[in-house]
Amino acid sequence: MHVLLVEPEYYSRYPPLGLLKIASYWREKGASVELVRGCVPPDREPNQIYITSLFTWAWEPVWKAVRYYKNRFPSIRVQLGGIYASIMKEHAALSGADHVQTGVLAEVEDLVPAYDLVPEWDASIIQTSRGCNRRCPYCAVWRIEGKIKSTKNKISHLIYPGHSRIILWDNNILQSPNWREIFDELICLSQSKRIKVDFNQGLDARLVTDEVAEKLSKMQTSCIRFAYDNKSVRQNIESAIEKISRFGLRRRHIGVYILFNCMDTPDDFFERVRHVLDSGAVAMPLRYQPLDTLKYNGHVGPFWDKEKLEQFAKFRRVCGFGGVFPPYKWLLERFDKSQGFDEAFGLPQRNSLLQTRAHKDYYESWRRIQDWKTASNHFLAKDWG
Repeated sequence: MHVLLVEPEYYSRYPPLGLLKIASYWREKGASVELVRGCVPPDREPNQIYITSLFTWAWEPVWKAVRYYKNRFPSIRVQLGGIYASIMKEHAALSGADHVQTGVLAEVEDLVPAYDLVPEWDASIIQTSRGCNRRCPYCAVWRIEGKIKSTKNKISHLIYPGHSRIILWDNNILQSPNWREIFDELICLSQSKRIKVDFNQGLDARLVTDEVAEKLSKMQTSCIRFAYDNKSVRQNIESAIEKISRFGLRRRHIGVYILFNCMDTPDDFFERVRHVLDSGAVAMPLRYQPLDTLKYNGHVGPFWDKEKLEQFAKFRRVCGFGGVFPPYKWLLERFDKSQGFDEAFGLPQRNSLLQTRAHKDYYESWRRIQDWKTASNHFLAKDWG
């Protein structure tokens, strides 16, 4: 038995976790496995083919992969899974796949991924829980995974030998009844094995207490992230940043996702960005994409227009760093003087002081760093004066 695992040729910073778990599943049954990216001839003819998917707007590479392998191996069953397949099953079925898997594949959920298939990768990606008890209308998590479930109280056995980082993909780990046990284990791993911890999907600012902040301060974390999706969580964001910093975590190591182009207005978005920067944290704007969109950045929110979205995109390219806004002193001064979105995010005049600062060689050199670890270390060490 030979199993072919296919990651379509879309952009992703992370390895295809689901496929790596399927690889472990079939290996336990004595099968050989092969992981490929895109449309390439495998080393040998497979008996099973699994193809994953990512976001809905990356559907074209998925269809291309399905058709390539169906044409090459017409008698072999092709199974399609992943986010796009789960959200848009009917559309995914038109790709020609023999079966479209929606949601989590239960039989592989608790297996350690076959990271040897991606030897360049150095982090163990772990989900100590699935789902989320909140029902945010713009989020797919509760639609695919439901409420918090599949909670674990130990993770050490899921860390791959030689990995120096743990990336947690929990969508709301602080809702898990076992979060304390998990945090205590992460503290132990950080202190005894110097393993770095990344809460990749962010933490719910509404659930950050002094106890949470104290435990976070004992871990080796590169960045703590929160989500500032609307004005209703303003006080929660402020409180979470204050608690985190009070226990010794630097504010510039806190990143805040700021959703825009959804049900917000441009001026509301500007106020949230300014609020985050005034708090000393890093503002990380996140443009809303509808769950079923087939075109990236094709959506224009009801209170936005294409001109304002393009205006912000240009300002972001000129004055941001890697798409985010650190609390630059000169940026804070500009925002403090601005009355609204248009004034804050208007492009600087040619040869103006703002443009000079935005295009400093110092910042430009960071953008040219290809290794993300090196760039991250530079970014976090910077004194935002």
